[in-house]
Amino acid sequence: MRARKRRGTHSDYLTDAIGLLSGWERDGVQLKRELACDESQHAALTERIKVAADTLHIRPSIRRLDGHTQICLGDRDGDAITDGEVTLAARIEDFYRTVIGSTP
Repeated sequence: MRARKRRGTHSDYLTDAIGLLSGWERDGVQLKRELACDESQHAALTERIKVAADTLHIRPSIRRLDGHTQICLGDRDGDAITDGEVTLAARIEDFYRTVIGSTP
């Protein structure tokens, strides 16, 4: 998924792209998502995320809590959400559908 940057408008193209990512919450300069999955699905999802994150030079926070995988993209001390973080969020949605085997 790619969001087009609109020329000549005051629209923030990253905000538009984030709006297309269902389930992701914008918390200041971070994107957050909680996904229901079991231990083996969590392991498979985490491995896929790590490969994509390494390619994009992003260090997501991934943790397991109460049968869910919690993902946080962005640094609390960072300036803003980056296009790479939005791209990774979209990839994570694809990975999740693949690991779960259906549309979440």
